[in-house]
Amino acid sequence: MTDDLITGYAFPPGGLPPLTDDPAANRAIFTTAYAFIPAGTMRDITASLLPGWQATRAWIIARPLSGFAETFAQYAVEISPGGGSDMPEPDAQAEAGLFLASGALDLVLDGKLHRLSTGSYAFIPPGARWTLRNGGVVPARLHWIRKRHQRAPGLELPGAVLTADRVTPISWMPASRSWGTSRFVDPADLRHDMHVNIVTFRPGGRIPFAETHVMEHGLYVLQGTARYLLNTDWVDVGPGDFMWLRAFCPQACIATGDTAFRYLLYKDVNRHPALTL
Repeated sequence: MTDDLITGYAFPPGGLPPLTDDPAANRAIFTTAYAFIPAGTMRDITASLLPGWQATRAWIIARPLSGFAETFAQYAVEISPGGGSDMPEPDAQAEAGLFLASGALDLVLDGKLHRLSTGSYAFIPPGARWTLRNGGVVPARLHWIRKRHQRAPGLELPGAVLTADRVTPISWMPASRSWGTSRFVDPADLRHDMHVNIVTFRPGGRIPFAETHVMEHGLYVLQGTARYLLNTDWVDVGPGDFMWLRAFCPQACIATGDTAFRYLLYKDVNRHPALTL
C-alpha cells in the first residue's frame, strides 16, 4: 500500500443534525436489490448497546434478512476509554473481521496480546477465545464484520490473521493502476469463506462494466467520493456511506474528486450454494 493514497478512515458521525435539515436530504434508499445507508443517518438515536460490552455503542448497518443479504452482519463500534468486552462474540460458530478506523485497542486472542492501531486488521476464526479493550484515553472506532463460518469437507478451519492496511499491497487490476484491491487474506486459501478487503480507486478510476455475481456485499466508504451504480441507479457516495448489496445486484463505480476513493468490502466466497432453503 502506498501512503499517498490514504487520507484517513471514515466512521459514523454520531450527534444530531440541525433541526432545520430536510429529513429526505440524506438520500437513504432501501430497495429489493440494495440498500444505501448514508453517513448522516448514523446518529446517536440510531446506535445500539450490546450485551457483554462496556462503555460501547454500535451502529448495526447490516444484518441477515430473509430474501435480502443473508450471510453477514456489519457494525461500526465506538469503544470509549476503559470499554470493551471479555465476551464479545455470542455465537461460537461466528468468525470476525475487525478493521480499526481510529484509536488503539488491545486484542487478546487465544491468550496472546495484540495491540491494534489505526489501520489494523484482524481476522478471528470461529471458536477462538478473544477479548477487546480500549486502554487508551480517546475513543476507539472499529468496523466489525460477523459471519457464521461454513465448514467444507477436507478443509481445516482458517487461522487468525493480524495485519494492517499500510503493509498490505494493492493488487491492481490487469493493465490498470487506477483500480485495485488490498487483500488481507490469500484469495486462493479455500479455508476462508469470506473476504474483507479494501478497494482503492485513483481519481477517475472506474469499474468498466456492471458486475453481476452471486456474492453479497457490504461496502463502507472509508474516504473519497464516487458515483456508484446500484442495480439501475447511479448514487453519489462519500465518506461514511454504506452500501448493502444482495446477490446478483449489478454494480459499477466511477471515482470522483481529487483524492483516492476507498471502501471496506465484505463478500462471501469459496463455497457451494446450499440447494435447500
